[in-house]
Amino acid sequence: MRMQKNGLTMGKRIAAAVGAAALTLGLAACGNTNTADSSNGGSSTPTVSFMLDWTPNTNHIGLYVAQKLGYYKDAGVNVKILPTAQAGAETSVENGVANVGFTTLSNVAAFNSQGSDLKFVFDLTQKPVARWCALASRTDIKTPKDLSGKTFVSFGSAEQTAVVQQMIKYAGGTGEIKTATAGTNTFETLTSGKGDFGGFYVTWEGVESELNGPALNCFVASDWGVPGNPDQLGFAVKSSWLKDSANADALKKFISATKKGYDYALANPDKAADILVAQAKEAQLDSKLTRTSMEEIAKNGYWTTDDAKSLPGTVNFDDAQPYLDFQYKAGTYKDKDGNDPAQAPQAKELATNEYVD
Repeated sequence: MRMQKNGLTMGKRIAAAVGAAALTLGLAACGNTNTADSSNGGSSTPTVSFMLDWTPNTNHIGLYVAQKLGYYKDAGVNVKILPTAQAGAETSVENGVANVGFTTLSNVAAFNSQGSDLKFVFDLTQKPVARWCALASRTDIKTPKDLSGKTFVSFGSAEQTAVVQQMIKYAGGTGEIKTATAGTNTFETLTSGKGDFGGFYVTWEGVESELNGPALNCFVASDWGVPGNPDQLGFAVKSSWLKDSANADALKKFISATKKGYDYALANPDKAADILVAQAKEAQLDSKLTRTSMEEIAKNGYWTTDDAKSLPGTVNFDDAQPYLDFQYKAGTYKDKDGNDPAQAPQAKELATNEYVD
């Protein structure tokens, strides 16, 4: 699960990490999925296709659990889980290759600023999961101020850069950084000395670091002057797709069953992790890493608010808008001509909680 804070730049790079085979499988599996397929070989059960944003990991565990335990069948919906395509989940949803895609609210803002028609309909993460880290062996880096002038290992994302520069300035640094393109493994890029710090997810690479090394020294953006929640990860659809009442009904069934899958994972982290490993064989997930990741998520409530065993799945608009405003002021969002939009993207226009029960 590599840090990917801006689908506009990441989408075209995903295939290198996932492999051409996954791309071929994804396109072959899709077929014509511009609408929820109610024909389904003569059955009246609608089919919803879901495109991953990366290789399968615990962010996607609810889908695999719901599929394995029959939650989709019980809800009256068929679900196809598709490997990520070279174009990325956002573009695939926009073009009708998939009905639903895994993305972030900020990615939806970026795509819609350029003319896309996406709607964020389910928010998995309720607390920031991104971490900005240097190797713990780098004793010269104690706070984000010490990142001034250092080399940031990234995918060229304007969003990531804005976050990092704000953290550095808040800590008293200049905000000036150099950049290096991340390879398929940010750990290797750092240990090779080609970069000084990079972005990670605490629920996956943070766990990997604790289990296998190398040790990291990490910072949370919200602790260093970045407003709101930068890490609202979840599901998006094409707005026009929802105009068909059959599609809207299928989406509600899909989200309800998927949410049940995530809730099962929170209550049974080890069992759910084992289901993910078995169901996503192509990813060759490490069982210990997957179990520990799910345990970390359940223990620290990254997906939950009041009830530790049940995720809300809803967008917190009070956390969403300040972050979108921040990124807008940083010049992250551009229209199709490369200009700044007239105003900041509005969270309540980009997202809805209507389909989460």
